[in-house]
Amino acid sequence: MGRSVILVLLAACCAALAAQQPARTAADQDAAIDFQSTLPPDWTVIAPRPPQATPSAQLSPKGTACIHVAQTARHGDPASVIVIVELPFACFGQTMEAGDLPGFGSGAADGLKQVFDLTNPVVGTYALGSHSFWIERAKGNPKGQAGVQYTMEIACSVLKKGAVCWMAMAADEASLRAFEQMPVALDGEAATPLVPSISFSKPPAAN
Repeated sequence: MGRSVILVLLAACCAALAAQQPARTAADQDAAIDFQSTLPPDWTVIAPRPPQATPSAQLSPKGTACIHVAQTARHGDPASVIVIVELPFACFGQTMEAGDLPGFGSGAADGLKQVFDLTNPVVGTYALGSHSFWIERAKGNPKGQAGVQYTMEIACSVLKKGAVCWMAMAADEASLRAFEQMPVALDGEAATPLVPSISFSKPPAAN
């Protein structure tokens, strides 16, 4: 069950954001987005699938081929999962501004609806240093598995060199707290917990 749930979450994220991941070049590394995330120490990092080459990111509609799954980790049984995805502007061919953040974040969140039934979504905004964040939290279960309930949470921001989303599928409150308290450092600023406690005016109602 745990492995299949991870694949479901990854499929949901990637279906919304990328048909395939391009091979990274030296230029990609030079233009790497400046952020660091410190995963909870008791979570297991999942090795990424080897990227598949694509002829040119510019040929991909809306730059979806530029999306890269930066990190994936799991914990517990049933598995809670954290996925971090990034969109480098050097590959995308254009930059984003703070005003583009709600559309980018909601687009990423919509991808989850392809394989999850989501209820009671709550949207919020907050700031970490000079960076604005868009966040959504909802209750969810894989389609056809109504008895398996998770808290789904996605937080996105626009950085100097790209946009990033942190996604969680939390099977319990401890996993959700671990995700929200995960230290992140953006564009060289001091590390802070990913999600402040005041990000939502109210939690999603229980099903």
